[in-house]
Amino acid sequence: MFSDPHFVACPAAFQDPVFREPNPAEVRLVVQQVGETPVVMVAFEADAGGPSPASGLIAAGQLDIVQGTVFRYWRENLAEGERLAPWVTPPV
Repeated sequence: MFSDPHFVACPAAFQDPVFREPNPAEVRLVVQQVGETPVVMVAFEADAGGPSPASGLIAAGQLDIVQGTVFRYWRENLAEGERLAPWVTPPV
């Protein structure tokens, strides 16, 4: 989980990301946008439904590795290790 995001450039929907260290051009881009080198910078390629992998770049103040299942829709009675995505709200 990324905390204190500074920069995010990625497809709206993707799956199976393969993470890597950002290249020098990506680092320069982020520094130009945010004015400093963030503590955490991660680049990745992922399947976004197109003919070739899509690239993504995330810069943040912190990265916490959290194992478990994240649901992108409302669900009651979560089991241990399960959680809802931050934007999910209960039905009215």
